[in-house]
Amino acid sequence: MSKTMAVVPTDHAWKYIQQLCKHWSHKLTVDLSDNKGIVSFDNATAVMTSDEKALTVIIEAPSDEVLERLKGVVSSHLDRFAFREAPLPFAWQDA
Repeated sequence: MSKTMAVVPTDHAWKYIQQLCKHWSHKLTVDLSDNKGIVSFDNATAVMTSDEKALTVIIEAPSDEVLERLKGVVSSHLDRFAFREAPLPFAWQDA
């Protein structure tokens, strides 16, 4: 399994997690709880958590290829919801 993480500075992390989870809940399995959203894709998982100053995203996938694709999917969707401060600074690191 491949795993990556990004900590994105924003004051609106929880709002973006809620919006993204609601958006994806129509087609994917989503679990939304206190300051945390988990999205299960066909072959990968994205876990998003928030605090007052940042949004943390952890993606786990079976291969580097799938991981790279999901990084783009997650970041582009979050940028859509964060249009006032987009593009968000995703600094992906191996986790």
